[in-house]
Amino acid sequence: MLKPCPSQGRPMQRYPSLRTRFAPVLVAAGLLLGGIAPAWATPATDADVNRLLAASRAQNMLDAMLPQMEAMQAQQFAQIAERQSLTPEQKAGLQRIQQRTSQTLRQALAWSQMRPMYVDLYKQSFSKEDVLAMAEFYESPAGQSLLDKTPTLMQNLMVAIQQKMTPLMADLQKDLEKISSESAK
Repeated sequence: MLKPCPSQGRPMQRYPSLRTRFAPVLVAAGLLLGGIAPAWATPATDADVNRLLAASRAQNMLDAMLPQMEAMQAQQFAQIAERQSLTPEQKAGLQRIQQRTSQTLRQALAWSQMRPMYVDLYKQSFSKEDVLAMAEFYESPAGQSLLDKTPTLMQNLMVAIQQKMTPLMADLQKDLEKISSESAK
């Protein structure tokens, strides 16, 4: 008869399974060999990942990023145009390049193009249990609250970072001007 295990109240096995006995060795070997240990986890399915992507509003986040990326791109093109004195033909050419770049960006980052990549990357990175736990969280009131508040948090974070970086960039600009004036002498 097996004696109860004091910490778990279950019968102790007299001879633990090989997997149990050698688990620490296998985990260490897996870590050394680049991650064999996670192979024990059940892989997520496309349906599991699609549930997570829907719950986490991944498509909405991607769609919201696109106008921001286009605005940054437009700002970069405007800076290029300001730094150089361009002819009307050159300005028109720059405008065409900007429009083509924007169109290419929209096509490359379209959800129909990105979703399969998301699914593959999530399946490579997370087990079925991980994906389902994340989906359950994002489907919960707390998860929905996080998703609702994240854009505001990110906007506030960007403003705070910009405020922190402004004096640093001013100091850097002074250093660059000093180096430039020294090398001109």
